[in-house]
Amino acid sequence: MSHSHSHRPTLKQENKKFKSRHATKSSIKDLAKGRIVRKSPKSVARASLAAAQTRLNRQNQAKQNQLKKRHELVSALKIFGGVDGVPRIVAVIPLSPDVSADSAAKALVKSIDGDIEGAPSLGTWKLRVERFKTNLQLILLPYRDLYAALDACKVADYVVFVLSTEKEVDSWGELTLRCLQSQGLPEVITVADSATPPDLKSRPGILKSLLSFIQYFSPSQARVHDLTVPSNALNAARAVCEGRPNLIRWREGRSYLLGESVEWESQTDDNVGKGILKVTGVIRGAPLSAKRLVHIPDFGDFQVDKVMSAPLPRHHKSGANAMSMEEEPVVLSESADDAESLTSRLEPDTMSNEQTWPTEDELNSQNQPSASASDLPDAKWGTTPKSVKKVPRGTSAYQAAWIIEDEDENNEENWSDEEDEGMEEDESIREITEKGSELAVEAEDEDLVELTNEDMESEAKRSTAAFQDLDMEVENQQHAEWVAMRAQEKEADRAKAETEDQAFPDEIDTPRDVLARTRFQKYRGLKSFRTSPWDPYENLPVDYGRIFRFEDYERTRRNVRRKAETEGVQPGRRVTVYIKAVPKTCADSWRPEAPFVLFGLWQHEHKTTVGHFAIQRNTEYDGIVKSKDPLIFCVGPRRFRTNPIFSQHTRGGGKGVNNVHKFERYLRHGNTTIATFYGPMVFGKVPCFVLRENETDGQAPYLVATGTFMNPDTTRIIAKRIVLTGHPFKVHRKTATVRYMFFNPGDVMYFKPIQLHTKHGRTGHITESLGTHGYFKAHFDGVITQMDTICLNLYKRVYPRWSEVWSAPSNTAKVIENGAEANGAVEGESMQE
Repeated sequence: MSHSHSHRPTLKQENKKFKSRHATKSSIKDLAKGRIVRKSPKSVARASLAAAQTRLNRQNQAKQNQLKKRHELVSALKIFGGVDGVPRIVAVIPLSPDVSADSAAKALVKSIDGDIEGAPSLGTWKLRVERFKTNLQLILLPYRDLYAALDACKVADYVVFVLSTEKEVDSWGELTLRCLQSQGLPEVITVADSATPPDLKSRPGILKSLLSFIQYFSPSQARVHDLTVPSNALNAARAVCEGRPNLIRWREGRSYLLGESVEWESQTDDNVGKGILKVTGVIRGAPLSAKRLVHIPDFGDFQVDKVMSAPLPRHHKSGANAMSMEEEPVVLSESADDAESLTSRLEPDTMSNEQTWPTEDELNSQNQPSASASDLPDAKWGTTPKSVKKVPRGTSAYQAAWIIEDEDENNEENWSDEEDEGMEEDESIREITEKGSELAVEAEDEDLVELTNEDMESEAKRSTAAFQDLDMEVENQQHAEWVAMRAQEKEADRAKAETEDQAFPDEIDTPRDVLARTRFQKYRGLKSFRTSPWDPYENLPVDYGRIFRFEDYERTRRNVRRKAETEGVQPGRRVTVYIKAVPKTCADSWRPEAPFVLFGLWQHEHKTTVGHFAIQRNTEYDGIVKSKDPLIFCVGPRRFRTNPIFSQHTRGGGKGVNNVHKFERYLRHGNTTIATFYGPMVFGKVPCFVLRENETDGQAPYLVATGTFMNPDTTRIIAKRIVLTGHPFKVHRKTATVRYMFFNPGDVMYFKPIQLHTKHGRTGHITESLGTHGYFKAHFDGVITQMDTICLNLYKRVYPRWSEVWSAPSNTAKVIENGAEANGAVEGESMQE
């Protein structure tokens, strides 16, 4: 047997292996052999990583979290436990016209075997639920009463929205949901009700559609309870009686009270029409102190005289005998000398300003009579000096009596902020020369004749004729048509102005009849809007001497909240609050179908300061919202009527280098804007929403914007910008001759130090003035084109306006057969703070 001989292969090629970072997914998967490497979600330091991830530590951490949640649940429900426990406040709001709060509340009470005899159709209904060992206080609200629903949800633990299985939620229902969503919703329970229950085939689809609708406003909703089915009604009642209420952040640390009874007693002192208001109810939230002020919606802030206990009679059973015992009311908290006052504004000290003493020449000039006054002859006793008036030739004395003379013809014009806006919206340049204007004035003087008062009076007597009034119906119809036409014209003008401002922001035309340095004397130029220094205490108005300023807002907020949580009567106790100097209209305006709520204020929350609110415009409102338009701000428990000014919001809410922010003329979609006005102090991130009154229906206003309170910074500078534009008449590379920005050389030299810029991004400055018509030469940092526009920015600081307490319009509703309510007469009255 022969064996073949073979040599070791020396020419076998072995390629270099790929590195691991170039490996394919399949090769990595095969290499791992099914093992999965997971990184810890909690990245900690290397030293404590081993100890933190041990099994014992994880078990201990889970146990601590469980105990913490259990303690929070027990503490939240402890106030409702027991026979004398605090009742759960439940607001029942119908969102459709064919459902009512009365029928929904009775269906819930029937499901838990409650007694519905003597139940009110509207208003507050207290009952004891023995099945779940708790007390309920239902607030049955009418349909189309927005402000009553808002006040009820401010103090409610639960809100029950009643939907219809036959009709969709109308515009008022959606408005109510959006306002409540902005204000802060308590625990939401949604039920469906109707006079005729839906059939079994269409019922699941209807409930699914209603659930999809309500989840848009309250995503936590898992189901809609059908009250026509007894088991579903019982589940809704169980959620109310055994559930844990949702916390509302802005209510934390604040005391509030739902009035069960309201009484008013007149005072014998000098306060005419004012007296003591007694409000009985259970304190909720935080302790209530008689040293602090309380707020009544629609009426303002008041002082508390004392807080007395108001216990309910207790029933004790001893064998077959039952007896009731009543406790005597005692004073729990009483006003003292250190109680907070109602002073909301300061009195400015005008003598603290810079004083100057007049010179001797000024004193002598005041004692000497004027030369013009000595030239006039004295009138005889018992006569009236005749006045001479120039009128066009051929004008009768009767017509001359209607010609109004221009008394301020020779006076200088005073330019205000309103005139600034009017000029920016409708600016025109006169097309007449100086020579032509002089000829026109001479021709006008030649055509004028002089008439005395006696000629005009005699002519007026001869021209008197009988006048016949129109019928009242025709007069009212014509007046309504005229008002509607004027409103349409005004709205069209506002829309045109907003469109022009969006296309050419802040641009205005320089007037030809007034010097630019006189017209814009209140404005200044800035090299850099974000970094140029601007003294916040420079030339402040007198209103800044009437407001309060806090050195450290956050530190004050912490101290105030700490005091509010320690002093006063503890929550959960039934008391009677005695409020001083309350007008009788407050007690008379209380309606049984609307809740009467009371809110305790923190220290300093009555003092007036500058409030800044970060708001975003409602996407479904298409109206024009201009700065200084009258709006209604709903901030926590308060409602204000004010004319806010808008400004830009810095990203992150910072102040920047100089704390200067640009004034916005309009509230536009898609941007966060800061609204500023003088108003009471607010502590914390309190939500707010902005409404605009509806002239046709007071209970259906327009939701303009939503937002939150930002800070009370009094040093925030809101700068209004105007842009003067010019046309490059001649261009040579980086140098251009500009016209139409100014119309005299004096204005060119006055604004020469201010930096110029173009719409194409070039910057430059004025080098010299050319001619006598306002032309000037400017040099830029790049090549200028003939199509470019030369701009000059000027800035002026604007100040906010005052706010006042706003009263919600009363809703005189008439109950119809199905239990729903139709909107009635609406009347509103604003009350000055």
